[in-house]
Amino acid sequence: MTSPWANWAGNQRANAARVAHPSSAAELGEVFRAAAADGLRVKAVGSGHSFTPAAVTDGVRVELDRMASLVRVEGDLVTVQAGMTLKVLNATLAAHGLAMPNLGDIDAQTISGALSTGTHGTGAGYGCLSTFIAGLTLVTADGRELSCSATDNPDLFNAARVNIGALGVLSTVTLRCVPAFTLRADERPATLADVWAGLAEHVGQNDHFEFYWFPYTDRVQMKRNNRVPAADSPLPGWRRWLDDDFLSNSVFGAACALGKAFPATVPPISRISARALSARTYTAASHEVFCTPRRVRFVEMEYGLPREALREAFDGLRAIVDSSPTKIQFPVEVRFTAADDIWLSHGHGRDNAYIAIHQYAGAPFEEYFRRFEALTTPLGGRPHWGKMNFRTAESLAQAYPRFADFTALRDKLDPHRLFANAYTERVLG
Repeated sequence: MTSPWANWAGNQRANAARVAHPSSAAELGEVFRAAAADGLRVKAVGSGHSFTPAAVTDGVRVELDRMASLVRVEGDLVTVQAGMTLKVLNATLAAHGLAMPNLGDIDAQTISGALSTGTHGTGAGYGCLSTFIAGLTLVTADGRELSCSATDNPDLFNAARVNIGALGVLSTVTLRCVPAFTLRADERPATLADVWAGLAEHVGQNDHFEFYWFPYTDRVQMKRNNRVPAADSPLPGWRRWLDDDFLSNSVFGAACALGKAFPATVPPISRISARALSARTYTAASHEVFCTPRRVRFVEMEYGLPREALREAFDGLRAIVDSSPTKIQFPVEVRFTAADDIWLSHGHGRDNAYIAIHQYAGAPFEEYFRRFEALTTPLGGRPHWGKMNFRTAESLAQAYPRFADFTALRDKLDPHRLFANAYTERVLG
Protein backbone atom coordinates (compact mmCIF):
# COMPACT_ATOMS: atom_id res chain seq x y z
CA MET A 1 0.00 0.00 0.00
CA THR A 2 1.44 3.39 -0.98
CA SER A 3 1.06 6.68 0.86
CA PRO A 4 0.32 9.76 -1.30
CA TRP A 5 1.91 13.14 -0.60
CA ALA A 6 1.75 16.54 -2.30
CA ASN A 7 3.51 19.79 -1.60
CA TRP A 8 1.74 23.06 -0.75
CA ALA A 9 1.67 24.29 -4.36
CA GLY A 10 0.43 20.94 -5.66
CA ASN A 11 3.13 20.75 -8.35
CA GLN A 12 5.02 17.86 -6.67
CA ARG A 13 3.41 14.54 -5.78
CA ALA A 14 4.72 11.19 -4.61
CA ASN A 15 3.61 7.81 -3.31
CA ALA A 16 5.90 6.40 -0.64
CA ALA A 17 6.14 2.70 0.07
CA ARG A 18 5.92 3.51 3.76
CA VAL A 19 5.88 6.46 6.14
CA ALA A 20 7.86 6.85 9.36
CA HIS A 21 7.18 9.18 12.29
CA PRO A 22 10.28 8.86 14.49
CA SER A 23 10.31 10.57 17.88
CA SER A 24 14.07 10.61 18.46
CA ALA A 25 17.41 10.50 16.69
CA ALA A 26 17.77 6.86 17.71
CA GLU A 27 14.45 5.98 16.05
CA LEU A 28 15.50 7.97 13.00
CA GLY A 29 18.63 5.82 12.76
CA GLU A 30 16.53 2.66 12.97
CA VAL A 31 14.35 3.91 10.10
CA PHE A 32 17.45 4.43 7.95
CA ARG A 33 18.92 1.02 8.67
CA ALA A 34 15.61 -0.71 7.93
CA ALA A 35 15.19 1.21 4.69
CA ALA A 36 18.71 0.32 3.55
CA ALA A 37 18.09 -3.34 4.35
CA ASP A 38 14.95 -3.28 2.20
CA GLY A 39 16.62 -1.45 -0.68
CA LEU A 40 14.50 1.69 -0.20
CA ARG A 41 15.59 5.31 -0.36
CA VAL A 42 14.61 7.85 2.29
CA LYS A 43 13.46 11.47 2.16
CA ALA A 44 12.33 13.67 5.01
CA VAL A 45 9.46 16.06 4.33
CA GLY A 46 8.67 19.24 6.17
CA SER A 47 5.63 21.39 5.49
CA GLY A 48 5.77 20.98 1.72
CA HIS A 49 6.71 24.60 1.01
CA SER A 50 9.47 23.71 -1.43
CA PHE A 51 8.46 23.90 -5.07
CA THR A 52 11.16 21.46 -6.21
CA PRO A 53 11.04 17.64 -6.01
CA ALA A 54 13.52 17.79 -3.10
CA ALA A 55 11.27 15.72 -0.82
CA VAL A 56 9.84 13.34 -3.45
CA THR A 57 10.37 9.63 -2.84
CA ASP A 58 8.76 6.30 -3.63
CA GLY A 59 10.70 4.74 -0.75
CA VAL A 60 10.39 5.82 2.89
CA ARG A 61 8.92 9.22 3.68
CA VAL A 62 10.07 10.54 7.05
CA GLU A 63 7.81 13.03 8.78
CA LEU A 64 9.29 14.86 11.77
CA ASP A 65 6.03 15.85 13.46
CA ARG A 66 7.07 13.90 16.58
CA MET A 67 10.44 15.64 16.65
CA ALA A 68 9.19 19.20 17.04
CA SER A 69 9.89 20.18 20.66
CA LEU A 70 12.01 22.74 22.47
CA VAL A 71 15.13 21.07 23.83
CA ARG A 72 16.75 23.85 25.88
CA VAL A 73 17.35 27.58 26.21
CA GLU A 74 20.79 28.73 27.35
CA GLY A 75 21.01 32.51 27.17
CA ASP A 76 20.71 33.44 23.51
CA LEU A 77 21.29 29.83 22.35
CA VAL A 78 18.06 27.95 21.71
CA THR A 79 18.04 24.27 20.72
CA VAL A 80 14.95 22.80 19.07
CA GLN A 81 14.13 19.57 17.35
CA ALA A 82 14.24 19.84 13.58
CA GLY A 83 10.53 19.25 12.94
CA MET A 84 9.38 22.43 14.71
CA THR A 85 7.70 24.94 12.39
CA LEU A 86 8.89 28.52 12.21
CA LYS A 87 5.52 29.68 13.51
CA VAL A 88 5.89 27.59 16.65
CA LEU A 89 9.55 28.57 16.93
CA ASN A 90 8.66 32.27 16.83
CA ALA A 91 6.05 31.84 19.57
CA THR A 92 8.46 29.76 21.65
CA LEU A 93 11.21 32.36 21.36
CA ALA A 94 8.82 35.20 22.21
CA ALA A 95 7.81 33.37 25.39
CA HIS A 96 11.49 33.46 26.42
CA GLY A 97 11.99 37.11 25.43
CA LEU A 98 13.94 36.14 22.29
CA ALA A 99 13.60 36.32 18.52
CA MET A 100 15.27 35.24 15.31
CA PRO A 101 17.49 38.07 14.00
CA ASN A 102 15.73 37.90 10.62
CA LEU A 103 13.01 35.87 8.92
CA GLY A 104 11.47 35.27 5.54
CA ASP A 105 7.85 36.11 4.80
CA ILE A 106 6.34 32.66 5.41
CA ASP A 107 6.37 30.86 8.77
CA ALA A 108 4.77 27.54 7.82
CA GLN A 109 8.05 25.74 7.04
CA THR A 110 9.75 23.38 9.47
CA ILE A 111 13.03 24.74 10.74
CA SER A 112 14.90 21.84 9.11
CA GLY A 113 13.30 22.44 5.71
CA ALA A 114 13.85 26.18 5.85
CA LEU A 115 17.50 25.83 6.79
CA SER A 116 18.33 22.98 4.43
CA THR A 117 17.14 24.92 1.37
CA GLY A 118 18.78 28.24 2.27
CA THR A 119 15.62 30.16 3.17
CA HIS A 120 16.33 33.86 3.70
CA GLY A 121 14.73 37.18 4.46
CA THR A 122 16.02 40.57 3.42
CA GLY A 123 18.55 42.96 4.95
CA ALA A 124 22.03 43.98 3.86
CA GLY A 125 23.45 43.00 7.25
CA TYR A 126 21.93 39.51 7.38
CA GLY A 127 22.72 36.25 5.64
CA CYS A 128 20.23 33.43 5.13
CA LEU A 129 18.60 31.86 8.20
CA SER A 130 21.29 29.16 8.26
CA THR A 131 23.84 31.79 9.31
CA PHE A 132 22.09 31.89 12.70
CA ILE A 133 22.91 28.23 13.40
CA ALA A 134 25.42 27.79 16.26
CA GLY A 135 25.36 23.99 16.08
CA LEU A 136 23.36 21.07 14.77
CA THR A 137 23.02 17.31 14.91
CA LEU A 138 22.58 15.21 11.79
CA VAL A 139 21.57 11.56 11.53
CA THR A 140 23.48 9.97 8.67
CA ALA A 141 22.88 6.96 6.44
CA ASP A 142 24.50 4.51 8.86
CA GLY A 143 22.22 5.65 11.69
CA ARG A 144 24.82 7.68 13.57
CA GLU A 145 24.02 11.09 15.04
CA LEU A 146 26.83 13.53 14.28
CA SER A 147 27.23 16.90 16.02
CA CYS A 148 28.96 19.90 14.50
CA SER A 149 29.61 23.58 15.00
CA ALA A 150 32.09 26.18 13.76
CA THR A 151 34.78 24.60 15.96
CA ASP A 152 33.58 20.98 16.17
CA ASN A 153 33.69 19.23 12.77
CA PRO A 154 33.63 22.57 10.87
CA ASP A 155 33.54 21.04 7.38
CA LEU A 156 30.36 19.17 8.22
CA PHE A 157 28.98 22.37 9.77
CA ASN A 158 29.64 24.40 6.62
CA ALA A 159 28.06 21.69 4.46
CA ALA A 160 25.10 20.66 6.62
CA ARG A 161 23.68 24.13 7.30
CA VAL A 162 22.37 24.15 3.69
CA ASN A 163 22.32 20.53 2.56
CA ILE A 164 19.18 19.94 0.42
CA GLY A 165 18.55 16.74 2.42
CA ALA A 166 21.51 15.07 0.70
CA LEU A 167 23.74 14.39 3.72
CA GLY A 168 21.22 12.99 6.19
CA VAL A 169 18.33 14.30 8.28
CA LEU A 170 18.69 17.06 10.85
CA SER A 171 17.61 16.01 14.34
CA THR A 172 18.30 19.17 16.38
CA VAL A 173 19.40 22.71 15.62
CA THR A 174 20.91 25.26 18.00
CA LEU A 175 20.12 28.82 16.96
CA ARG A 176 21.87 31.99 18.08
CA CYS A 177 18.96 34.29 18.82
CA VAL A 178 18.63 37.93 19.91
CA PRO A 179 16.49 39.71 22.50
CA ALA A 180 12.94 40.17 21.25
CA PHE A 181 12.62 43.39 19.25
CA THR A 182 10.07 45.64 17.63
CA LEU A 183 10.02 46.68 13.99
CA ARG A 184 8.55 49.77 12.41
CA ALA A 185 7.14 48.72 9.04
CA ASP A 186 6.90 51.38 6.37
CA GLU A 187 5.17 50.19 3.21
CA ARG A 188 4.38 52.56 0.37
CA PRO A 189 3.90 52.69 -3.40
CA ALA A 190 6.62 54.14 -5.59
CA THR A 191 7.98 53.94 -9.12
CA LEU A 192 10.92 51.94 -10.44
CA ALA A 193 12.69 55.24 -11.03
CA ASP A 194 12.37 55.97 -7.30
CA VAL A 195 13.88 52.59 -6.45
CA TRP A 196 16.84 52.80 -8.80
CA ALA A 197 17.65 56.42 -7.95
CA GLY A 198 17.97 55.65 -4.25
CA LEU A 199 18.79 51.93 -4.20
CA ALA A 200 22.09 52.23 -2.32
CA GLU A 201 20.41 54.31 0.38
CA HIS A 202 17.33 52.07 0.53
CA VAL A 203 19.48 48.98 1.05
CA GLY A 204 22.19 50.52 3.19
CA GLN A 205 20.15 52.76 5.47
CA ASN A 206 17.35 50.35 6.41
CA ASP A 207 17.63 47.23 8.52
CA HIS A 208 15.45 45.38 6.02
CA PHE A 209 14.48 46.60 2.55
CA GLU A 210 12.63 44.92 -0.31
CA PHE A 211 10.33 45.87 -3.13
CA TYR A 212 7.62 44.24 -5.23
CA TRP A 213 7.30 45.16 -8.90
CA PHE A 214 3.92 44.88 -10.63
CA PRO A 215 4.37 43.48 -14.16
CA TYR A 216 3.19 45.62 -17.10
CA THR A 217 3.73 48.78 -15.01
CA ASP A 218 6.53 50.96 -13.65
CA ARG A 219 5.01 50.70 -10.16
CA VAL A 220 6.39 49.01 -7.05
CA GLN A 221 5.54 48.57 -3.40
CA MET A 222 8.56 49.36 -1.21
CA LYS A 223 8.89 47.78 2.23
CA ARG A 224 11.27 49.14 4.85
CA ASN A 225 11.50 47.54 8.28
CA ASN A 226 13.62 49.11 11.02
CA ARG A 227 14.15 48.38 14.70
CA VAL A 228 12.52 50.78 17.15
CA PRO A 229 12.29 50.85 20.97
CA ALA A 230 8.57 50.15 21.34
CA ALA A 231 5.42 49.06 19.55
CA ASP A 232 3.86 52.51 19.79
CA SER A 233 1.89 52.44 16.53
CA PRO A 234 0.13 49.08 16.26
CA LEU A 235 -1.81 48.32 13.13
CA PRO A 236 -5.56 48.32 13.83
CA GLY A 237 -7.07 44.88 13.55
CA TRP A 238 -9.45 45.96 10.81
CA ARG A 239 -6.59 47.34 8.71
CA ARG A 240 -4.53 44.16 9.08
CA TRP A 241 -7.56 42.09 8.06
CA LEU A 242 -8.31 44.39 5.12
CA ASP A 243 -4.74 44.48 3.78
CA ASP A 244 -3.27 41.07 4.65
CA ASP A 245 -6.32 38.84 4.63
CA PHE A 246 -8.98 40.32 2.38
CA LEU A 247 -7.02 42.26 -0.26
CA SER A 248 -3.78 40.23 -0.35
CA ASN A 249 -5.51 36.85 -0.25
CA SER A 250 -9.23 36.89 -1.01
CA VAL A 251 -9.32 39.65 -3.64
CA PHE A 252 -5.92 38.77 -5.09
CA GLY A 253 -6.92 35.10 -5.32
CA ALA A 254 -10.08 36.02 -7.21
CA ALA A 255 -8.06 38.24 -9.57
CA CYS A 256 -5.62 35.38 -10.24
CA ALA A 257 -8.47 32.97 -10.97
CA LEU A 258 -9.93 35.50 -13.41
CA GLY A 259 -6.55 35.99 -15.07
CA LYS A 260 -6.03 32.26 -15.42
CA ALA A 261 -9.40 31.90 -17.15
CA PHE A 262 -9.03 35.08 -19.25
CA PRO A 263 -5.32 35.88 -19.73
CA ALA A 264 -6.02 39.16 -21.53
CA THR A 265 -7.30 40.60 -18.24
CA VAL A 266 -3.94 40.14 -16.47
CA PRO A 267 -2.11 43.35 -17.57
CA PRO A 268 -5.03 45.69 -16.76
CA ILE A 269 -5.58 43.93 -13.42
CA SER A 270 -1.89 44.43 -12.60
CA ARG A 271 -2.10 48.11 -13.50
CA ILE A 272 -5.23 48.60 -11.41
CA SER A 273 -3.68 46.74 -8.46
CA ALA A 274 -0.52 48.86 -8.61
CA ARG A 275 -2.50 52.09 -8.67
CA ALA A 276 -4.72 50.94 -5.80
CA LEU A 277 -1.81 50.51 -3.40
CA SER A 278 -1.77 52.71 -0.32
CA ALA A 279 0.88 53.47 2.25
CA ARG A 280 0.87 52.16 5.78
CA THR A 281 3.22 52.48 8.75
CA TYR A 282 2.95 50.47 11.93
CA THR A 283 4.98 48.82 14.70
CA ALA A 284 4.80 45.24 15.93
CA ALA A 285 6.89 42.35 17.23
CA SER A 286 9.50 41.41 14.65
CA HIS A 287 7.99 38.07 13.61
CA GLU A 288 4.57 39.68 13.16
CA VAL A 289 6.08 42.13 10.67
CA PHE A 290 8.33 39.67 8.83
CA CYS A 291 5.73 36.92 8.31
CA THR A 292 2.46 37.31 6.45
CA PRO A 293 -0.31 34.84 5.56
CA ARG A 294 -0.16 33.28 2.09
CA ARG A 295 -3.28 31.44 0.99
CA VAL A 296 -3.16 32.03 -2.77
CA ARG A 297 -1.23 29.06 -4.16
CA PHE A 298 1.61 29.61 -6.60
CA VAL A 299 4.82 28.18 -7.99
CA GLU A 300 8.06 30.12 -7.67
CA MET A 301 11.59 30.47 -8.98
CA GLU A 302 14.13 32.64 -7.16
CA TYR A 303 17.67 33.50 -8.14
CA GLY A 304 20.40 35.01 -6.00
CA LEU A 305 22.73 37.29 -7.96
CA PRO A 306 25.83 39.38 -7.27
CA ARG A 307 24.33 42.67 -6.19
CA GLU A 308 26.00 44.57 -9.02
CA ALA A 309 24.15 42.36 -11.55
CA LEU A 310 20.68 43.23 -10.23
CA ARG A 311 19.82 46.02 -12.65
CA GLU A 312 20.85 44.04 -15.74
CA ALA A 313 18.87 41.01 -14.55
CA PHE A 314 15.82 43.07 -13.66
CA ASP A 315 15.77 44.96 -16.95
CA GLY A 316 16.11 41.64 -18.76
CA LEU A 317 13.19 40.26 -16.76
CA ARG A 318 11.01 43.22 -17.74
CA ALA A 319 11.75 42.47 -21.40
CA ILE A 320 10.85 38.81 -20.85
CA VAL A 321 7.54 39.75 -19.23
CA ASP A 322 6.65 42.21 -21.98
CA SER A 323 7.43 39.73 -24.78
CA SER A 324 6.06 36.56 -23.21
CA PRO A 325 2.77 35.10 -24.46
CA THR A 326 2.28 33.87 -20.88
CA LYS A 327 0.64 36.54 -18.76
CA ILE A 328 2.34 37.08 -15.40
CA GLN A 329 -0.12 37.40 -12.54
CA PHE A 330 2.16 37.78 -9.50
CA PRO A 331 4.35 40.72 -8.51
CA VAL A 332 8.12 40.18 -8.66
CA GLU A 333 9.91 40.29 -5.29
CA VAL A 334 13.43 41.74 -4.88
CA ARG A 335 15.43 41.24 -1.66
CA PHE A 336 18.98 41.66 -0.39
CA THR A 337 21.28 39.60 1.87
CA ALA A 338 24.83 39.62 3.19
CA ALA A 339 27.60 37.22 2.22
CA ASP A 340 28.27 34.03 4.17
CA ASP A 341 30.66 31.06 4.16
CA ILE A 342 28.19 28.15 3.90
CA TRP A 343 29.23 25.87 1.04
CA LEU A 344 25.87 25.63 -0.78
CA SER A 345 24.39 28.91 0.37
CA HIS A 346 23.24 31.17 -2.45
CA GLY A 347 25.12 33.95 -0.64
CA HIS A 348 28.43 32.08 -0.36
CA GLY A 349 31.23 34.61 -0.64
CA ARG A 350 29.16 37.55 -1.89
CA ASP A 351 26.45 40.06 -1.04
CA ASN A 352 23.34 39.01 -2.91
CA ALA A 353 20.33 40.53 -4.54
CA TYR A 354 17.46 38.09 -5.04
CA ILE A 355 14.77 38.20 -7.69
CA ALA A 356 11.78 35.92 -7.08
CA ILE A 357 9.24 35.28 -9.82
CA HIS A 358 5.91 33.56 -9.25
CA GLN A 359 2.99 32.25 -11.21
CA TYR A 360 -0.49 31.31 -10.03
CA ALA A 361 -0.83 27.57 -9.40
CA GLY A 362 -2.21 25.86 -12.51
CA ALA A 363 -1.29 28.71 -14.87
CA PRO A 364 1.47 28.27 -17.50
CA PHE A 365 4.91 29.01 -16.10
CA GLU A 366 7.66 26.92 -17.73
CA GLU A 367 8.62 29.21 -20.61
CA TYR A 368 8.67 32.23 -18.25
CA PHE A 369 10.82 30.43 -15.68
CA ARG A 370 13.22 28.96 -18.26
CA ARG A 371 13.80 32.32 -19.94
CA PHE A 372 14.47 33.97 -16.58
CA GLU A 373 16.91 31.22 -15.64
CA ALA A 374 18.71 31.57 -18.97
CA LEU A 375 19.03 35.30 -18.26
CA THR A 376 20.38 34.97 -14.72
CA THR A 377 22.72 31.96 -15.09
CA PRO A 378 25.50 33.77 -17.01
CA LEU A 379 25.23 36.67 -14.55
CA GLY A 380 26.35 34.37 -11.73
CA GLY A 381 22.83 33.40 -10.68
CA ARG A 382 22.36 30.71 -8.04
CA PRO A 383 18.89 29.13 -7.69
CA HIS A 384 17.15 28.96 -4.33
CA TRP A 385 17.29 25.25 -3.48
CA GLY A 386 13.64 25.07 -2.46
CA LYS A 387 12.31 26.87 -5.52
CA MET A 388 12.00 25.72 -9.08
CA ASN A 389 15.04 25.47 -11.31
CA PHE A 390 16.21 23.47 -14.31
CA ARG A 391 19.95 23.49 -13.57
CA THR A 392 22.27 20.47 -13.54
CA ALA A 393 25.27 19.55 -11.41
CA GLU A 394 27.65 20.46 -14.22
CA SER A 395 26.20 23.97 -14.37
CA LEU A 396 25.94 24.44 -10.62
CA ALA A 397 29.52 23.32 -10.00
CA GLN A 398 30.59 26.52 -11.81
CA ALA A 399 28.39 28.68 -9.56
CA TYR A 400 29.54 27.39 -6.16
CA PRO A 401 33.26 27.52 -5.26
CA ARG A 402 32.88 24.73 -2.67
CA PHE A 403 30.57 22.51 -4.74
CA ALA A 404 33.18 19.75 -5.11
CA ASP A 405 33.85 19.80 -1.36
CA PHE A 406 30.16 19.31 -0.69
CA THR A 407 29.79 16.40 -3.09
CA ALA A 408 32.96 14.77 -1.71
CA LEU A 409 31.50 14.93 1.81
CA ARG A 410 28.26 13.51 0.45
CA ASP A 411 30.24 10.59 -1.03
CA LYS A 412 31.71 9.95 2.41
CA LEU A 413 28.48 10.23 4.43
CA ASP A 414 26.06 8.62 1.97
CA PRO A 415 28.08 6.46 -0.44
CA HIS A 416 25.07 4.31 -1.35
CA ARG A 417 22.78 7.33 -1.89
CA LEU A 418 20.17 6.46 0.72
CA PHE A 419 19.02 10.09 0.65
CA ALA A 420 19.10 10.58 -3.12
CA ASN A 421 16.22 11.17 -5.48
CA ALA A 422 15.84 12.52 -9.01
CA TYR A 423 16.27 16.11 -7.81
CA THR A 424 19.53 15.56 -5.93
CA GLU A 425 20.84 13.44 -8.81
CA ARG A 426 20.17 16.32 -11.20
CA VAL A 427 21.58 19.16 -9.09
CA LEU A 428 24.40 17.30 -7.31
CA GLY A 429 25.28 14.52 -9.75
